[in-house]
Amino acid sequence: MARNGMTAVQVSPTEIEVLHEVRRDDTDYWCAAGDFVQRVLEQPGKTRIWRATSKPREAGNGIVFTLDPTRKAEGAGLSQFGSGPRDGSLSAGMAVANFCSLRIPLWRD
Repeated sequence: MARNGMTAVQVSPTEIEVLHEVRRDDTDYWCAAGDFVQRVLEQPGKTRIWRATSKPREAGNGIVFTLDPTRKAEGAGLSQFGSGPRDGSLSAGMAVANFCSLRIPLWRD
């Protein structure tokens, strides 16, 4: 389970699937993938990840991410500002730092 509460699983040596959850943004999926790469695969924060599932994803399906640039879905990366490659990838560390936040449910007593 990722730090944002989403579930990520390794589906091949270079691919991670973040399972579908309702009311989640694409950035939540990137967070879970980056967190998995760092904590489970024990890769450094500079490790690049790409989205392998093309846009738009089908309703009810998760998103697959890859460490292999040849498996990326064209045009499915996030927009980036600043320096770094413009190939649709994001470093695992950047995904975690920018997109991971704890989801605390709100409730009333």
